[in-house]
Amino acid sequence: MGKIFEQVYDLVKKVPKGKVVTYGQVSEQIASCTPRVVGYAMAAVEDPKIPWQRVINAKGEVSARVWGDGSITQQEILTAEGVQFDQKGKVNLGKFQYIFSEPF
Repeated sequence: MGKIFEQVYDLVKKVPKGKVVTYGQVSEQIASCTPRVVGYAMAAVEDPKIPWQRVINAKGEVSARVWGDGSITQQEILTAEGVQFDQKGKVNLGKFQYIFSEPF
C-alpha cells in the first residue's frame, strides 16, 4: 500500500486551505484505490505537510474516530482554516468542496 498512500498524500497536498474533499473523491483519482484506503492513509499521516484534516466523508461530516478526540481536532482545524460547519456538524460541500481540475 505504500505507493497508493504516497499517491493519496500527493493528491491531498493539492487541496487548498479553506476547502475539503471526500474520501471517495480522492479515491476516484487513483487507480485501484477505495475510500477506505484513503481513510487508512489519512490515519497513517506522519508528515505535518499533509493536510489530512481536509478529507471528510461524503455526507460532509468529519468521520468519527475509534480513538481519542481526532474528529474534534479535525473540525477545529478546519474551522480555523475558514471551513464552516452547520449545527449538525456538516460542511456545505457545494461551497467548500475542492474540485480537482486535472486528473492525477
